[in-house]
Amino acid sequence: MNHLERFKAVMNFQPVDRLPRIEWAAWWDKTIQRWQEEGLPVGAQDACSYFGLDPYWQHWFRPYDPAVVRPPHPVEGAVSNNDDYTALRPFLYHTSDAAFEKLRVWGQAQDRGEAVVWITLEGFFWWPRSLMGIERHLFAFYDQPDLLHRINSDLADHHIRILRRLSEVCRPAFMTFAEDMSYNHGPMLSKKLFDEFLAPYYRRVVPLLKEMGVFVFVDSDGDVTEMVPWLLDVGVEGVLPLERQAGVDANALRKAHPQLRMIGHYDKMVMTRGEDAMRREFERLLPVMQSGGFIPGVDHQTPPGVSLNEYRCYLRLLEEYSVLGAKRN
Repeated sequence: MNHLERFKAVMNFQPVDRLPRIEWAAWWDKTIQRWQEEGLPVGAQDACSYFGLDPYWQHWFRPYDPAVVRPPHPVEGAVSNNDDYTALRPFLYHTSDAAFEKLRVWGQAQDRGEAVVWITLEGFFWWPRSLMGIERHLFAFYDQPDLLHRINSDLADHHIRILRRLSEVCRPAFMTFAEDMSYNHGPMLSKKLFDEFLAPYYRRVVPLLKEMGVFVFVDSDGDVTEMVPWLLDVGVEGVLPLERQAGVDANALRKAHPQLRMIGHYDKMVMTRGEDAMRREFERLLPVMQSGGFIPGVDHQTPPGVSLNEYRCYLRLLEEYSVLGAKRN
């Protein structure tokens, strides 16, 4: 099977020769720096190929692109009220032609089975928080609801424009909405607020993604367990990275939601504890690996406390369990 065939088969709960072997999140710069001191001959951009990992290529569409138009001041935390947003609005929601040209070339490689292409769009919790800052954003659900709806309506329009243009040059295999709206005790907002302020905009964008044949994921750190049904209800099909330290249990999620797609969930904290601990972690994941719809991977980014030799051990086990995990239970 080629890379695209394998990914689609896994996500459709179909048989595969092996599971994909990926690092969905780029390594920390400090991790690469340490490994280079320990003998790694390449940088972060070439590390996937060097380590023999599958080529999964990501493009992140930001809601503002300084290459097209640069705002007069930083965008992060710049909005405190509707007037601030009105003043900033002309500098937002532009996308360079270069992004689509790159994705056209990537799409051709994907069509040949040489890579898997995925995109990231900023989500309807993430983007208002970026504009307003954490505290103002959380108060805005109660104090400035019209502003949140205005921002998210603009963001949804932006996503739809991107996707219509993208569909002419590349159909990504999957995508993520960047959200980070959970922490280690669960969601940062209630279901009532999710239904009012986020769900309508997911329901505008997700159908277009599905028309394009794109698997729809939400990327949220923390414990997403309570939030998964909310996401499924608006058409989202998968979640990542399923952080173990936050208490997420992919086997329990599989039992509760048989068709949920998942990526990640390998507890990065075991990677410094020796081969036996790393193998036990793969054994914990094996049942959900064999259930389909799941790709194992480090449950965020490999931390700089992991040595190059420890990471090589992890890769050796990943190779072994990617085959074992393809044997359906």
